[in-house]
Amino acid sequence: MRVLLIGASGAVGQAATLGLKHHDIVTAGRNSGDLRVDLMDEASVRAMFDKAGALDAVVCTSGHTHFGPLAEMTPALFRKGLDDKLMGQVNVVLVAQHKVKDGGSITLTSGILDRDPVRKGVNASAVNGALNLFVTAAALEMPRGIRINVVSPGLLDASVKKYDGFFPGHPPVSSARVGLAFTKAVDGALTGKVIAVD
Repeated sequence: MRVLLIGASGAVGQAATLGLKHHDIVTAGRNSGDLRVDLMDEASVRAMFDKAGALDAVVCTSGHTHFGPLAEMTPALFRKGLDDKLMGQVNVVLVAQHKVKDGGSITLTSGILDRDPVRKGVNASAVNGALNLFVTAAALEMPRGIRINVVSPGLLDASVKKYDGFFPGHPPVSSARVGLAFTKAVDGALTGKVIAVD
């Protein structure tokens, strides 16, 4: 299958690449990859799909949220996650549903804070939860037999240092296990599911 992988350079993207290495992967990202894209810009997303050509599957592991105390949160800080990780991935789906081949698939990425919140992670929890419910609802209306799922990984072993102190007591999950979740989403038959990796 020909798979468009958005966000391949990040830790989750690298795990997805591992899980999908048996496919023909086209990568896309803001600063690296075969194609460049700004997921917060609808025109940029459309241009990426136009350049990508025929696709059997789309996988998006891109998006950032804001980590910080609720007492210091402002609407502008909270909107960072809404605009970037949530709307960025929603923008991908809104275009991809018209571009992916019949019977293809779309896979998004949320994260463990959707079910196991931590201090300073309220923005990430809200965004991840919204992505999960978006996928569950969108699966009811996907055209032409296209499947849609979301992978929700725990703290990756490759990201422990980056998030040092934010995830007390959270056991890291291996990149290999997260990669298998993307294999399940793309190669399997599920739709409308949150594929959690704890």
